[in-house]
Amino acid sequence: MKSILDGRPALEEEINKVAEVAGYLWQKGWAERNGGNITVNITELVDDEIKQMPAISEVKQIGVTLPHLKGTYFFCKGTNRRMRDLARRPMENGSVIRILDDCASYVIIADNAVNPTSELPSHLMVHNHLIEKGSTYRASLHTHPIELVAMTHIRKFLGKDVLSKLLWSMIPETKAFCPRGLGIIPYQLPSSVELAEETVRQLDDYDVAMWEKHGVFAIDNDIMQAFDQVDVLNKSAQIYIAAKNMGEEPEGMSDEQMAEMSKAFNLPK
Repeated sequence: MKSILDGRPALEEEINKVAEVAGYLWQKGWAERNGGNITVNITELVDDEIKQMPAISEVKQIGVTLPHLKGTYFFCKGTNRRMRDLARRPMENGSVIRILDDCASYVIIADNAVNPTSELPSHLMVHNHLIEKGSTYRASLHTHPIELVAMTHIRKFLGKDVLSKLLWSMIPETKAFCPRGLGIIPYQLPSSVELAEETVRQLDDYDVAMWEKHGVFAIDNDIMQAFDQVDVLNKSAQIYIAAKNMGEEPEGMSDEQMAEMSKAFNLPK
């Protein structure tokens, strides 16, 4: 069967990035069973032939109306599909969807009728907001980084900006590459509209949103850069936990040292 990727090197490259990141998530232990989700806005890579492709699924409801997504296209990891399988066979474990003109429903157009992630409404609400505010970000990632999730089980880390400042202080690269930090979202039912709405709000102010006792949600220009955000933050969490395991509270960079960094690199916080 012909794939939507055939003869479209730019689109194939984008999907290959998704597959590469999916492999990293599995290797790091951040994607147990079918855990985690990826969506990428591929509208800019869609040609006239793709626009004419018929649906290979029935019309499916998103659950919310998203006016800025009319006629957009997304690659989505499939629901109940494993990241390790997405890494090896992305077009068998994910699908391309088209948002319909009512902005409240979609159809699958390629390659297989793989139902998108159950958290599709959360992802699409974020993408709708990104387009609304003119962002260049096109990729969203939800995953379960072990050390970051562990830290959300400790109440003292859940205050506003407490975890951001702690993680920034562990290694200079964290402040440099995640300068807006990590926004904390108190526990909400997974896949709920309420969780999606709060994620949208947090991502206006932070690089990454942390879902308490669950995982993270990251956005960036492409899926590799979204992965990098999470990778940098979790490295800092690992450094903190490693120092604690040596029996001491890690000193971390001082406020003065972090302020000096912010000034030197023109960081927003």
